[in-house]
Formats: sequence, C-alpha cells, structure tokens
Amino acid sequence: MTSTALLTDHYELTMLQAARRSGTAERRTVFELFARALPDGRRYGVVAGVGRALDALDDFRFDAEALDHLRTAGVVDASTLEWLASYRFSGDAWGYAEGEAYFPGSPLLVVDGTFAECVILETVLLSIYNHDSAIASAASRMILAAGGRPCIEMGSRRTHERAAVAAARAAYIAGFDATSNLAAGQVHGIPTVGTSAHAFTLLYDTERDAFAAQVDSLGAGTTLLVDTYDIAEAVRVGVEVAGPDLGAVRIDSGDLPHLAREVRRELDALGAGNTRIIVTSDLDEYALAGLAAAPVDGYGIGTALVTGSGRPTCGFVYKLVARGEPGPDAPLTPVAKLTRDKLSVGGRKWATRRRDADGAAEAEVLTIGAPPSDGEAGRELLVPLVRKGARVLDEPLAAARYRHRRAVDELPLDARHLSRGDPAIPTEYVTAGDSDRPASGE
Repeated sequence: MTSTALLTDHYELTMLQAARRSGTAERRTVFELFARALPDGRRYGVVAGVGRALDALDDFRFDAEALDHLRTAGVVDASTLEWLASYRFSGDAWGYAEGEAYFPGSPLLVVDGTFAECVILETVLLSIYNHDSAIASAASRMILAAGGRPCIEMGSRRTHERAAVAAARAAYIAGFDATSNLAAGQVHGIPTVGTSAHAFTLLYDTERDAFAAQVDSLGAGTTLLVDTYDIAEAVRVGVEVAGPDLGAVRIDSGDLPHLAREVRRELDALGAGNTRIIVTSDLDEYALAGLAAAPVDGYGIGTALVTGSGRPTCGFVYKLVARGEPGPDAPLTPVAKLTRDKLSVGGRKWATRRRDADGAAEAEVLTIGAPPSDGEAGRELLVPLVRKGARVLDEPLAAARYRHRRAVDELPLDARHLSRGDPAIPTEYVTAGDSDRPASGE
C-alpha cells in the first residue's frame, strides 16, 4: 500500500485540529462534490475517476512516515497526530457512477460522516475527479466528432508520467479504443498499440530498408509511418515491401484532409484497397470534425486529449452542504456559502434525470432534504459507493464504457454540437415533497 494521506492541503489538517479543540469535529456533516458551471463551451460533462478515488480512499492512512513528516514540519499538534494515526473513514458515500454525464450542480459525490473524517478528504478527491473528468469530457467530444472511427490515446509524452496513466483510463471510459501507454495496459487492462516513430525510419540508410525491417519483425499487418520524406513515394515503397495486405499507413503532418485523399487514391491504385489510413498530428475535436469527409480510418490523439482540449479542469468544488449534532442519524440543517459570485445551494441532495416519453433527457432534478417520492422520480443517478467505511462499488471499466454510451445517447441532439452553448439540459432544484417549487438559492 502507498499512502495517499499527504496528497492534501495543509489547511485540511489545521481545520481538523481547530475543530477537535473546539469540540465540533464529531458533528455529522454532508459534503458534496459538484461544479457550479460547465467549462466554457461545453454542453455536458463526463464523470471519471470514481474508481481511482475509491482506491485513494482505501489507501488514505497516516503511516509512520507521514506522521513523522507532519511532526517534524509542525503542521499539527501531538493530539491531532495521535488522532490521525488511527484514521479510517467510517462514513457513507454515494455518487454518480463512472461514465455518467453531469451538469451544473450535479452532486457527483455525496460524503456523509463526521466533519473530522470528511474534511480531510477534500483535496485528494478533487484532484482525481477534476483531472479525470476533464479528460473524459474532452474524450467524449472527440468520440462524437470521430463519427464511429476508432481513436487511440497517445498523449503520454505531453503530461506528467502518472497523469498519463489516469488520462488513458479516462479516455477509455469515454470510448477510446486503445492507448500507447504500457502502464495503462498493465494497471487497467486497456489495449495497447504502437509500431514506430520517425526515428526508426531515420536510423536506416533508406526508407525501404526501414519498412523492410519493420515488416520483417511485425508482419505485413503493421502500420507504416509514411511522412518522414515524400509521402507518395513512401506509400508506393510500403506497398512494394509489405504487399497489398499492408495493414495501415500513418500520416503525422501536413494538410491531413488533402493528404488522406491523395494517399487513398494511391493505395487503391496499387491494389491495397484494404490498407487503412491513420492520422495523427495534434488533433482535437475540431480537427476531427474537419476530417469527417476525408477517407480516414482512425485517429491517434495526444496533446489535446491529455490537457482536456483546453479545459484541463472541471472546476469541481467540495462543499459542506448540511450539518447536525454528533451521531450518524442526527437531523441535518442545510448550510451554504452565499457570496454572489460563488453561490451554493445548501442541503443534502438526491439526483434524478427526468426523461420524456421517448427516453430523452429533459432535466437534471436535484431534490433537497429527502429522496423524491415515487411519482416524482426520474432515472436515479446516485449509487452507493461506501457504507460505514467499507467500499461497496468495484466495477470493470467495461461497465463504465457501456454506461457512458447510454448516457450520451439519452441526451438531446444539441449535446453533440461543438459550438458554444448552454448545457444540454437544465438543472432544477426542488424541495422534497414539493416538486413544483424551486428551492431557495437556485
């Protein structure tokens, strides 16, 4: 086990110390993780990182090394260190399942427990959800723009080495078919692919020699990179070396729509009609949309994907929304920050997605104070994640991939637009038992 306990901010522990000293640390609290708005220009977001967050919660233990650091650095007092030494989250958590779509205000994670045990989880949870959901949200738009053509995640060299593994996981949830990252294959079981870079071609005296070496090693079904020198000549040589059963050619530079058409014509003329064309080169969802009419068979996407295509964070926050006296069943009082530019809606929330008679999503409905009655309920969005400190959700990535396809399919058609616009569906706050009356703070 590698402890995740210090993947947090200093003030989480100073708040803990002050609350313990004042006698409020054991009050029952409910925290919610949500976004006040979608990143600019987005019609929906995608939840990712749930499994990784639960893994981090499992490993959130203050071991001897962590405690020694806190002691040496003078972060908290001796009494707090003693409390941290036996820390185990013992509360409950619910959340949107991985791959689900979300909207402004959606309570992606609801954490119920004492203030002391809940507050110190804030930073690590936000770190994982903000990163992974940003990647998944960008990946989902790319999958829609790709129009059914396979996409490969190739962004490892454009981000932190550990973030690359998480990015590959998030992209796979949103529909990417494979990754170039071997660690992602090992850790998460994601299919890995890759053949050669320009350096391999430049190693040889001629391009023909490079292609012959690759085909000899990897077979005729390999993918040859054809833009090191002259693309047309490289395609001709590649088919001569591999034969008409050459698997694919990859283009990594230039006017991609034009080059794809030229390469397709040449491959067909050479009798390699089944050879696929893969394009790379700093693609994003807009570039993919521009390639929709080109004879392209697949995409390799790197920088734009692992940086969230210009939106590297979702702006999630983790806020205290209700509190009570000590005890797991203590009645809760809604609380909220009320400054105008960062308005929050207090009270524990239950989330459902209202759908029309055809199954299309109409609204994100957040009921405050108690679950909605059966007559008011839409598709329930919150699932149990942790009960009394024990993890209760552990699902394969295939389940998240399937869920994501279903979630996108139920959204209105304008959710697929790449242009700026409002969220695909509105968020409605209602008070429990009164579905016609918006709650205060909407």
